[in-house]
Amino acid sequence: MVDVMGHVAMGLLWAIPAWFIWNDRASLAFIGIAAVAALLPDIDLFLSQWFPAAIHHHGITHTVVAVLGASVVAGAITAAAFAGPFERWTRGERFDKRSAFVFAAVAYAVGGLSHIFADMLSAPDLSTPIEPLWPFIRQSWGLDLIWYNSPWWNIGLLAVALTIHGAIAVAADPLDHPYRLGEA
Repeated sequence: MVDVMGHVAMGLLWAIPAWFIWNDRASLAFIGIAAVAALLPDIDLFLSQWFPAAIHHHGITHTVVAVLGASVVAGAITAAAFAGPFERWTRGERFDKRSAFVFAAVAYAVGGLSHIFADMLSAPDLSTPIEPLWPFIRQSWGLDLIWYNSPWWNIGLLAVALTIHGAIAVAADPLDHPYRLGEA
């Protein structure tokens, strides 16, 4: 599941409840943040080039503590920069800086945690073991359920995620706007 598509797909799957909590625009924003955040724990691939003695793949950035900490920081930055424009864009959802912070921080956390979960599903024997509960529990966790970088799993999971989101989006907003195709 370590492929980019697999991580985005897992982030999309974990973000499905957004459709049932907010209106369509706010849901799309949450889903977008979660899908992007699903890639963020792999920042260790770049950081390890600069700090090879301190950072390795599946290390600190693949822990629940790091993901939640980064989510709080990213949520605060997002709320400070986009609370006003976001409230105008969502039309109807009320997003002051505090609610925008919670919204964004949870979206980042959902995406980041989905990444950790996806890595736990794939071949710990081919990559560095993942210790998601470090520093509280120093034990690697993994299921060895999915072959590392399997195109079938990654493409299939992405197709399933996009199909589910498309079906929910159409059910939630059945294309009754003035730009609908087929209108004369």
